[in-house]
Amino acid sequence: MITEEDILKSLSNVLDPDIKKDLVTLNMIKNIKIEDKRVSFEIELTTPACPLKEKIKNDCLQQLEKINKEVVYDINFTSNVIPFDKNSMVKNIKNIIAVTSGKGGVGKSTISSNIAVGLSKMGAKVGLIDADIFGPSIPTMFNCENEQPTFKKEDGKNLIIPIEQYGIKLVSMGLLVPKDKAIIWRGPMASSAMKQLIIDVDWGELDYLIVDLPPGTSDIHITLSQNFPVTGSVIVTTPQKVSTIDAEKAVAMFNQEKTKVSILGIIQNMSHFVSNDGDKHFIFGEDGGKELSQKYDLELLGDIPIDKNISKSSDSGYPVVLKEDNSSKVFEEICHNIARKIAVNNFK
Repeated sequence: MITEEDILKSLSNVLDPDIKKDLVTLNMIKNIKIEDKRVSFEIELTTPACPLKEKIKNDCLQQLEKINKEVVYDINFTSNVIPFDKNSMVKNIKNIIAVTSGKGGVGKSTISSNIAVGLSKMGAKVGLIDADIFGPSIPTMFNCENEQPTFKKEDGKNLIIPIEQYGIKLVSMGLLVPKDKAIIWRGPMASSAMKQLIIDVDWGELDYLIVDLPPGTSDIHITLSQNFPVTGSVIVTTPQKVSTIDAEKAVAMFNQEKTKVSILGIIQNMSHFVSNDGDKHFIFGEDGGKELSQKYDLELLGDIPIDKNISKSSDSGYPVVLKEDNSSKVFEEICHNIARKIAVNNFK
């Protein structure tokens, strides 16, 4: 008769492909049930965005069948995202991800939107802050330009209840100020607004909060990095030199002691265009983002081609990752890479 001890001993030979420790040591095996010739248990993953579920399952079956081939093994997956800092979680937000760029026009908001929706599509609880106070574009990309968040009273203060769209909880100054009005503030006011968009919002429980930062290295970036436990940053660039030079400044900012934030990696946007004959055309130069990642020993999280479907989806308010095409697969891969990187870093 197979026992729970037999099962755990067998599964101690199966490694998590990313963390490189066995599933038993990582306490990932849950709810073992043994009934006649059927064994069921759950594997609690460190992220719902794990792309290697089938490999883990097959590795488990391979080990378990060494004990008894006649037993039916029923393996199910759950997930519990590891928080960046258990002692300083902000309003039950496990991980804050800053998406930034050295300059504007590189597609940072498009990427932030698709990362948020992509992680949610994989089963995570996700929020999104449009922290580009002066040029908010997230409401357009989520087709909610004409909506306004509501408020609730809690502990004597008003909390914003975020808009929910495509499974994402989102807030933006574009939802709080009429779209035909310009926000004319000095730096301190923008920084204060940045704090409020995190603290004074009823986020509920989130696995990931994506913060779409404005371009550059401004007060808002400093406020975020110095006041909140940011899990990591994602730097967006395009291949040309004028973009990568500015992206280097973003890397340098997060590497400084006062604004020290782990850099999860680089995303290269608008990397190439594929013509009808299948040839790649490098309109904005070739491999600038790749060279930047190599220079600073950072991971290249994704390489996004020029695709009119991406821009059309953003303009129509329906992020392309929700579709089933080549571009959505690129963003899904980026989400897997980000979730994997966070899981590995948080476990250390």
